[in-house]
Amino acid sequence: MDKVVHFEIPVDDATRAREFYGSAFGWELDEADMGGGNMYTTVTTTAVDEATRLPTEPGAINGGLMQRTSDTPAPVITIGVTSIDESLKKVDAGGGTTIQPRTEIPDMGAYAYFKDSEGNVVGLWETRI
Repeated sequence: MDKVVHFEIPVDDATRAREFYGSAFGWELDEADMGGGNMYTTVTTTAVDEATRLPTEPGAINGGLMQRTSDTPAPVITIGVTSIDESLKKVDAGGGTTIQPRTEIPDMGAYAYFKDSEGNVVGLWETRI
C-alpha cells in the first residue's frame, strides 16, 4: 500500500509565506535551488533520520512551499511509490491524467503530478535508492 509522504502548499509570495509558516507553526523552512533558477522551500515539521531523510516520528510528514501555478492552485498531497512510470499508467487507466510527467531531482529521486478522477491534483514521489 502506497502512503502519503509529503505535502506542498502553493504560494504567491515565497518570502511572505516562509515568514508566516515559520512564525505561526515553528516550521523550519529552507530554500533549495531545483535547477534552472527554480526555487523551492523545503518544510521540516518533524525531525528526520539523517541517513534516510525520513521522519523519525511515525505518521509525521514534511513538505514544501512551491510557486502557485494554474496546474497547482491548491495544496497537494504526495504519495510515495516504487515506480512513477508504473503509477502513472495506473492513474491513466483509472481515469486520471498526467499533469507533470516524471521529473528528476538530482541525488534525491523523482516526482510527478496527476489529476485524479475528481479533478484533484496529487503528487507522486519515487525515492532514489
